[in-house]
Amino acid sequence: MAKHTQVILIDDLDGGEANETVTFALDGKAYEIDLSGGNAKKLREALSPFVKGARHAEPTPVRGRRRGVAGGAQRAMSREKSAEIRAWAKAHGHPVSERGRIAASIVEAYDSAH
Repeated sequence: MAKHTQVILIDDLDGGEANETVTFALDGKAYEIDLSGGNAKKLREALSPFVKGARHAEPTPVRGRRRGVAGGAQRAMSREKSAEIRAWAKAHGHPVSERGRIAASIVEAYDSAH
C-alpha cells in the first residue's frame, strides 16, 4: 500500500500558510514558531538591533530539567523528522499535538518501530 503524507505549516501569528519554522531563545528558554516569509522577516528585523549588540553564548540547560540524552547532548529534531513522527504517532493511535515538543515516549515508540 502506498501512502503519501503532506505536512502544511500554518503561520502561528496570522493563520496563513507558513514557509518556515524560526527558532530563537530568550531568558534561557528556547522557542520555535512557524511563520510566513513576511512574518519571519518582520521578526528578524525586530530582533536585529538586539542581535547586533549581543554576543554569542552557548546554550545552557534550563534549571530543574533533566537531560534527555546521555552526557546531556540534546539534539534538535528536524522539521521533517518531527512531521514524520507525528504522522506515524497519529496513524498508530498515539496522542500527539500539532506543535511543540514530541513526548519522549512517542519518539522511543517510533524509533522502536523503525
